Amino acid sequence: MATLRRLPAHLLVLLALAVGAGLAHASARRSVVSKVPPVYPELARRMHVSGTVVVHLTVQPDGTVSDAKVESGHALLSPAAAEAVRRWRFEPGPDATDQTVDVNFTEPH
Repeated sequence: MATLRRLPAHLLVLLALAVGAGLAHASARRSVVSKVPPVYPELARRMHVSGTVVVHLTVQPDGTVSDAKVESGHALLSPAAAEAVRRWRFEPGPDATDQTVDVNFTEPH
C-alpha cells in the first residue's frame, strides 16, 4: 500500500479507472442464447414447494457456464436449478463474466 501512495496523483487516477473498468467488464450481463428448463423435483411437487432460486454463475468466453452456485432458494429446488443453469448457453464475449440469474419454479397443476 505504501508504494501506491508514492505514485503521482494522475497515475493513481488512471490505475483506479483501469481497475474499475476491469471489474465492470467482469460482471457484465450477457444475454441467454438457450435455456434448459429445470426438472421439477418430484418431492418438491408432492410437497407443493415453489419459488425462486438465485444462482450465481461464471460464463466462459464461448458462452458456456463453467460454475453455478446457489445463493438462495428452497433446498428442494436448488440442485435442479443449478443443474439446469449449467446447461444454459450465453452470447459469446471477450472474457469470462460473472452474473446472477433467477430460476423460477411454479407449482405444476
